[in-house]
Amino acid sequence: MKKQLLFSAAMVAAFATSAQTGEITSNRGENWLSQDGDWGLTFDATPIINFAGNLFNGTTGNGGVGLNNFFTSTGTSGSGVVIGGKKLVDANTAFRGRLRIGFGSNKETNLVTVDPLPTPPATFPNPDPTVENVTKMGYTAIQLGVGLEKRVGSTRVVGIYGGEFNIGFGGSKTKSEFGNAYYASTPDGSNRITEEKQGGTFSVGLQAFGGVEWFCAPKISLGGEYTWGLALTSTGHTETTTEYWVVNDNNVGSSVSITEDGGTKENSFSLDTGVSGARVSLNFYFQ
Repeated sequence: MKKQLLFSAAMVAAFATSAQTGEITSNRGENWLSQDGDWGLTFDATPIINFAGNLFNGTTGNGGVGLNNFFTSTGTSGSGVVIGGKKLVDANTAFRGRLRIGFGSNKETNLVTVDPLPTPPATFPNPDPTVENVTKMGYTAIQLGVGLEKRVGSTRVVGIYGGEFNIGFGGSKTKSEFGNAYYASTPDGSNRITEEKQGGTFSVGLQAFGGVEWFCAPKISLGGEYTWGLALTSTGHTETTTEYWVVNDNNVGSSVSITEDGGTKENSFSLDTGVSGARVSLNFYFQ
């Protein structure tokens, strides 16, 4: 009986020591929790959650969870995937960072009829001859974030809190090239846009965050957190270059390009909780 009591006391002491140091092991001896010196890689878990939820609603919104779903970019600075990382400097403290460096382009080519059509010779082609109109679109999006994270708890549910600073900027441009040039009989005042630069966006934010991580497997956790803080965003005017056909008093026409600002310039300020709800993440830790 005495041996059993001593054995039980030793087991309790060992468990208590394990809990204090954050060491919980699986049946195969794998450590469940993140440890001092670990590196962490963080992904947005929203696509996985959406995919799992859509399994129960027939085919509505169902999509694969391949890389194309995680790494798509639309727009300039507000969309696309931001990659997160962590470095645990001790069991309760981590430096964290967020990064997006995005560049993209798209090219569209349309065939249009030659204007003006040449006087039909005996061998006039059929159908009408064509030339290419080419539209090129490109964008740049940069987002950077750094922060300090504190971790509380030694069970599979770990509390996290801290602060984070974020900065980002982006912009986009559309350029059009026309296969048909303006010609002598083009009506006076004809115009077409040859280039449009969307107003560049600059944003900066300082926020506090708090949430939890649940370790669902050794060194793998599902996290959720809310944020509260300051955000400043500025978007400039759109710059448009337009080609005009101008006919002078001598009835001689010429092509003139004019660049001007337009659209709405916006500046916004907010001090609030995260407007998009909780940030949900999937985290992997490794030495």
